[in-house]
Amino acid sequence: MKKRNTSPGRWQWFTSCVSTTLVLLLLGLVVLFGLTALELSRNVRENLTVTLLLDDDLDSLEARSFQQQIDLLPYAHSTTLITAEQALKEETQRMGADPTEFLAGENPYTASIEMNVQADYACTDSLLWISKQLREMWQISDVVYQRDLVDNLNHRLRQATGVLAVLAILLTIISIVLINNTVRLSVYARRFSIHTMRLVGASWSVIQRPFLRRSLGIGLTAAVISSALLLGGIHWMMQQDEFAAAIITRQTIVIMLATIFTAALLLTLVSTWLCVNHFLNMRENEMYK
Repeated sequence: MKKRNTSPGRWQWFTSCVSTTLVLLLLGLVVLFGLTALELSRNVRENLTVTLLLDDDLDSLEARSFQQQIDLLPYAHSTTLITAEQALKEETQRMGADPTEFLAGENPYTASIEMNVQADYACTDSLLWISKQLREMWQISDVVYQRDLVDNLNHRLRQATGVLAVLAILLTIISIVLINNTVRLSVYARRFSIHTMRLVGASWSVIQRPFLRRSLGIGLTAAVISSALLLGGIHWMMQQDEFAAAIITRQTIVIMLATIFTAALLLTLVSTWLCVNHFLNMRENEMYK
């Protein structure tokens, strides 16, 4: 008799745990993909290059000193100095001929600095302001960047961000509904136990306590399992692709895990509390519906 009574409860605990784990996996993937998309967007923006053509009067030492000055600007993410000699060498290799042969030995190229801006400044308005400010420096003869590329990139990123935001909202709502339904079915199966405890005079807090404790155990177990599965998948992706390792940061993983555990505890406990109270307010004849 004892085995017959306990096995259904264990099976119900197992099915509730599996259902909650799957929902938390879905929620964790939503957070992971969302934050990874933001990190990817930031990396793409920071790869936009603004070329600063330097004045012909600057020698190599002055050019390097000026590069350090550019590095200190708030919108500069990284800089690369290309000397006139290096530019000549690269163009000679690319064209297969030395341009100085046609210019009486004169180097037609000037030194330049390739600057990658911070992601927040990689938009048309900011780049226009940055270009205007840089052109006022005597060391810079011109500022060059592909405005059409910047506009197109920002347009594409806005579209992708909007689609991901809509998907994230929908999947989050689905996750909340699924967890609530899982908890509701679990409590519904024991609605007569709730009614019996209420008839013998048990207080609401006494009746709620075992259900909340059970939900807490299910939530923690599901959170641990789903987190372990996601961490295993992330580790595998990082081993297979170096780019994945670059865009999946430690901060992203911490936020994902925090979201999973918070959702597991908060949603299961709140849903259980609401469901138990719902059945506590029910009349006996309503429980057969």
